[in-house]
Amino acid sequence: MGLSWQQGPLSAGAAGHFLTPGPLPGRLLFAERLRRRMRVRFNDTWIADSEDVVLLHEPGRYPVAYFPREDIDEKVLAGNGRTTRHQDLGETAWFAVRAGGRSAERAAWEFTALPGHAADLRGRVAFAWRAMDGFYEEDERILGHAADPYHRIDIRSTSRTLEVRLGDDLIARSERPLVLFESGFAPRWYVPRADIDESRLRPVDGRTFCPYKGLCDYFDIDDAPRAAWSYRNPYREVDRIGDMVSFEPDKAEVRLDGTRLRLEPGQNVVPHGIDRGLDVEEVAPH
Repeated sequence: MGLSWQQGPLSAGAAGHFLTPGPLPGRLLFAERLRRRMRVRFNDTWIADSEDVVLLHEPGRYPVAYFPREDIDEKVLAGNGRTTRHQDLGETAWFAVRAGGRSAERAAWEFTALPGHAADLRGRVAFAWRAMDGFYEEDERILGHAADPYHRIDIRSTSRTLEVRLGDDLIARSERPLVLFESGFAPRWYVPRADIDESRLRPVDGRTFCPYKGLCDYFDIDDAPRAAWSYRNPYREVDRIGDMVSFEPDKAEVRLDGTRLRLEPGQNVVPHGIDRGLDVEEVAPH
């Protein structure tokens, strides 16, 4: 997503390339001031509140927010003596976060021996996303990860014909699909339910969450697992796709104006890292 995730320009599987005469480093990190007020809450306590957050974009990771120490309640950080080494940014010191009798181990970190070119992160601390009660921009909670200013979603209507087949069976045919363009992803095509043989869709347990679209439900089609999905109640910014269905082109035969679509490399989302976890129960009340 955005700069560094999926097929963004700083990811390992970038869809494009920089027009430079020589090769770029194998890994490019990008840091910039967020220009939004961001706060962190832990055990009913505001432990960080800053308008000077620096966002770090690192290949293959969602953006991470780094808070200046002067905007953090220093009483909540407890050094535990644990250090690790970041491959680009050097020694990393880890902290427990404690407030009001509650403690979360290995819940914050700081780079303590930064190279000169990474001085923007000096004296700054990041908090493990899942370990905190919530991150906020002003008074609104942000779910999943820090907002990526380079992530964008556009939805367009089209009169092109989309057909979905499984073997010899027609599962869906529509002349009014919507196409969703999302940073770092190939286009995704959404079909109205009236244009689908819904008897072939079998709901399955297990939902996922997108910080930009909301909760996602999945369907098996015969013996093709999770071959389709739907955002039944998406966020209002993308509500045009609400309760429509999209089909995975590597699990069903999806054709657009007769041309078969293929899943592009790097399109499978794989969450990773200590500050990347999020479960459905946490998202549902949002």
